[in-house]
Amino acid sequence: MTTDSALVVLSGGQASTTCLYWALDRFDPAGVAAITFDYGQRHSVELASARAVAEFAGVTQVELPIDTFAALGGNALTEAAVPVGKMPPDGLPNTFVPGRNLVFLTFAAAYAYQRGIADIVTGVAQTDYSGYPDCRESTLIALQRALSLGMDTDFRLHTPLMHLSKKETVQMAQRLGALPAMALTHTCYEGKRPPCGACPACQLRAQGFAQAGIPDPLVDNS
Repeated sequence: MTTDSALVVLSGGQASTTCLYWALDRFDPAGVAAITFDYGQRHSVELASARAVAEFAGVTQVELPIDTFAALGGNALTEAAVPVGKMPPDGLPNTFVPGRNLVFLTFAAAYAYQRGIADIVTGVAQTDYSGYPDCRESTLIALQRALSLGMDTDFRLHTPLMHLSKKETVQMAQRLGALPAMALTHTCYEGKRPPCGACPACQLRAQGFAQAGIPDPLVDNS
């Protein structure tokens, strides 16, 4: 396994784009690649954004199909009949896709294993994680151990945003020179461009840029 390469889970959103630039700064840029998952999400604009960001950053990207999540349904990100924002009795937002990050990182690890890559970067954060249990640090620590044991490889799951607020994430993006790429990203749960500005994802993003005192390139260029 090499130590100068990394695989970034790239969704085309603000967080994963910031993580891509973090990886380009931390590892040999020639050894950084991105992996994107077509998991049956309602809005194909996410996939288009990921492709655009990868091309803009000059990194190789692979897109893998995992449409089982669409078949499972039951959440607002894969099922059009489920409105964004409805809170079920267990308190988790209906934008939570059960097992999504666990599956993404498992497939990412399998892909990385075949290519001798030990470092995998993901944009999950428990500070602004909206209650998603698969974004918690404890989950990622356990998953890193499970993947390493299951593939007999010392994987390292990097979570640069784990303890950062949205404001701090924006500030990191600025330091890393990632702001121009933010114009290509997608955050809106409604799949709108320009973003709707009303869904929880849009509100969190807007709050982060406002608190950082930095204009959002996506909004300014829409």
